[in-house]
Amino acid sequence: MYDVIIVGAGFAGSVIANELAKKNKKVLILDKRSSVGGNMYEETDKNGIKIHKYGPHIFHTNSSEVFEYLNKYGEWYFYEHTVLGNIDGNLVPIPFNFKSIELVFNKEKADTIKSKLMEHYPDKNKVSILDLISHNDETIRSFGDFVYEKVFANYTAKQWDINVKDIDASVINRVPVILGYDSRYFQDKYQFMPKNGYNEIFTNLLDSPNIDIGLNTDAANCIQIKDNKIFYKGKQFKGELVYTGQIDELFGFEYGKLPYRSLRFVFENYKMNYFQPSSVVNYPNEHKYTRITEFKYLTNQLCDSTTTLREYPQKYDGNNIPYYSIANEENNILYEQYRNRAIIIKNLHMCGRLAEYKYYNMDQVILRAFEIAKEIN
Repeated sequence: MYDVIIVGAGFAGSVIANELAKKNKKVLILDKRSSVGGNMYEETDKNGIKIHKYGPHIFHTNSSEVFEYLNKYGEWYFYEHTVLGNIDGNLVPIPFNFKSIELVFNKEKADTIKSKLMEHYPDKNKVSILDLISHNDETIRSFGDFVYEKVFANYTAKQWDINVKDIDASVINRVPVILGYDSRYFQDKYQFMPKNGYNEIFTNLLDSPNIDIGLNTDAANCIQIKDNKIFYKGKQFKGELVYTGQIDELFGFEYGKLPYRSLRFVFENYKMNYFQPSSVVNYPNEHKYTRITEFKYLTNQLCDSTTTLREYPQKYDGNNIPYYSIANEENNILYEQYRNRAIIIKNLHMCGRLAEYKYYNMDQVILRAFEIAKEIN
């Protein structure tokens, strides 16, 4: 009855379903939740505020292909994301920039640091913390150590539940200091939010007579892999299966369970216009939570109350939600076992954060979905 079955109705599954439906493929998309949209799903709370139930999602990309594609399925409004960090009681722009420097150091020291940075990095817009902490200039190295300790180290240790000393250098290398006064969190060409929310985007993506949607359906109960063949409801399925869930679960944890990090969310309502001066404030050090998001900034709503979200990182225990893969040598080796197992099955396609055990931004997973859709003739 179906040419393709897709497990998961987030961006990976929904974009692939949309693309294949255009090719006149009959598609069944399954999701264990009662809604489409994956972690982008939104609800309206008692304050009338649109909240992102599974954590904040900010759209940004340098890909005109992705932006033009999404523009077909909903209206978007211009939005540049800003983040502040609570550093020794001061709220300073994150990533660190010249304004941040001026807020945490006295004028003489701030001017010296800025001058040194411009002298040693004259042709750069940003530089990584790893470059700073390994620099031979004492002023720059000392500044890099400060940013590492106050902005990055404890935040990362909380997020990933690891000792600061065990943080991989490649992770440190991704953390920038902006050489100038650009306080935007992202520097991408396209920075927008959906005018009517993400739910509308997903509804429109899946609005096709060639797409059937099965919600409240746990794929583990109806899809099995036996003898390198795919079975759906007990019968061999010879069409194409796109899987966006946990790769270890698909194979019955044959080689062991892959570890993930999860999050505990605490939503709070306030009878005030705004709770904080920016959409997100990071708390990298003494607090148990990592950040507070205030949704009115993201949804562009005007009302006399507001809703915030505190994020508490926690271990994935099989009952909560796996948000992030934990990339290290041991886990990558285990993932490769599952990946090699999946490759053998010619009509199986893995796509997304959980299926490929890697971090994707929204635009990156959409581009990956385009690739998968092209593979399926």
